[in-house]
Amino acid sequence: MSPSWPEHVACRLEDLTDPGTREFFVGEGDWPFRGVVVRRDGNVYAYANRCPHQGHPLNLAEDDFLVTVAGGQVLRCASHGALFVPETGLCVAGPCSGRSLRALACRVEGGAVLVRAPERWE
Repeated sequence: MSPSWPEHVACRLEDLTDPGTREFFVGEGDWPFRGVVVRRDGNVYAYANRCPHQGHPLNLAEDDFLVTVAGGQVLRCASHGALFVPETGLCVAGPCSGRSLRALACRVEGGAVLVRAPERWE
């Protein structure tokens, strides 16, 4: 994470179910930065929406990140099936097992979920 990245409004907290996810975009053009915010047990987490396996976005459909496996919900990469712990971003199954999603600093203020993210992919 880089504290020098600007803060962006990812979504309104009221628009993020618990548990739930919301995709957000920063920047313009064909390759904006893509991120995902996750709400679970009252906490909010944010990650770059890019699988560490091959760099694909995790989702194929809008806001479709969570799946239920073995009685719990995890984030899933729709391309190759990698599974990630929502609270840490750690991959626990799939081709990038042991690696993590890139965490982004986030906070809630005035009902908005604010995320520090770059203006473009680095």
